[in-house]
Amino acid sequence: MRNPRIYQDQPLKVGEKVQLNADAFGHTIRVLRLNEGDMVTLFNGQREDDGNYCQYQGELSNVSKKQAEVLLTDRQVVENESPLNIHLGQGISRGDRMDFTLQKSVELGVNTITPLFTERCGVKLSGERLAKKRDQWQKIVISACEQSGRCAVPKVADPISLSDWFSQETSALKLNLHPRAKHSVMTLPQENQRVRLLIGPEGGLSDEEISQANNAGFIDILLGPRILRTETAALTAISALQCRFGDLA
Repeated sequence: MRNPRIYQDQPLKVGEKVQLNADAFGHTIRVLRLNEGDMVTLFNGQREDDGNYCQYQGELSNVSKKQAEVLLTDRQVVENESPLNIHLGQGISRGDRMDFTLQKSVELGVNTITPLFTERCGVKLSGERLAKKRDQWQKIVISACEQSGRCAVPKVADPISLSDWFSQETSALKLNLHPRAKHSVMTLPQENQRVRLLIGPEGGLSDEEISQANNAGFIDILLGPRILRTETAALTAISALQCRFGDLA
């Protein structure tokens, strides 16, 4: 029997019983069709008092048609976070491209994702629709953590304009993927272990946005001689950065 990993947003402690929230119950009981006595693994995405990220083994109990509990039997420290902290500023793309980018970037170790409104993003969202879309993106991130074994859950920040993102204070190395750049990712100096990575939407950033990025301290970088789609660009850049500064061999 498989032992699925389930995100549960509440304190966890060995010896205690926790009631699965609605999303966890639906996935565990209705989708996976697990039964009383089956084992699951829970995590809450938070550092514990000792500074570690942990997951908890547990046994399903008191399973009914509407709820289920998990008796936590074992705590495991999980140490699979990259030493490189990546904040991805991703131009909002259409359809499933944005979902795919978020999912795979989490699997590759990104820490924060800020969806960005740019001149060419082509997606019009505001108010309640925007809030629902952000919640959907956060659920995609959580699902990627469940699948990839991560216990630290990256945050999907509120979508903002590119200029507002530029104005945020940061000590991170700021990089903009540009097909006509002179610098390669692999030749960058290892200045620190924090990176802000800017990826444009379909159609890329405008010349004016690229100029604004340069004025904000972003370094244009190149991944190769071919122009990549937005989702390919983000994942390739993250992989290259993890090879250069992080934990990908």
